[in-house]
Amino acid sequence: MAAIALIVFSPVMVGVAIALHLQMGRPILFAQPRPGKHCRIFTMYKFRTMTNECDQDGNLLPDSKRLTTLGEFLRRTSLDELPQFWNVLRGEMSLVGPRPLAVVYLDRYSPEQMRRHEVLPGITGWAQVNGRNNTTWEERLAADVWYVDHQSLWLDLKIVATTFWKVFRREGVSEPGGVTMSEFKGTQLVDRQG
Repeated sequence: MAAIALIVFSPVMVGVAIALHLQMGRPILFAQPRPGKHCRIFTMYKFRTMTNECDQDGNLLPDSKRLTTLGEFLRRTSLDELPQFWNVLRGEMSLVGPRPLAVVYLDRYSPEQMRRHEVLPGITGWAQVNGRNNTTWEERLAADVWYVDHQSLWLDLKIVATTFWKVFRREGVSEPGGVTMSEFKGTQLVDRQG
């Protein structure tokens, strides 16, 4: 399916690559290490949506200042995710599964949240069709673990079908008041004894 998707979407991907090259130059792709199944690190690919502009001290500017108009369009339509079909073809990702998140988050998960790495990460997933970035981190990670416990072909087909509808309606692309999802700082555990 990933190979077919790469062939079908190749004209779109070429068009996006040309547009990105004309607007921002190279690199066309955003490549970043992400933890996959059993926390094995792989390089995930996306189309680049932000510039590398820095402040006077050399620190990257906030996402809201670096996100380009083209990049915002790519995110709203999820076209920035198309290169991940290559990750699927390589066996590093699946079409459906928990989204691969930043490596730095690995030390911040609770043991229950860490279970999201029991399956291959996906281009889309249960959390993406149930709020995407318009949810709290706790809700999103709980949805990932729910998927791990209920994974089935029927559920995957349902998620894929719902994903098309969500992308069409452009729902949950970013959290309220932001252009991306805020950083996951870890779940604060409440002491229930006192």
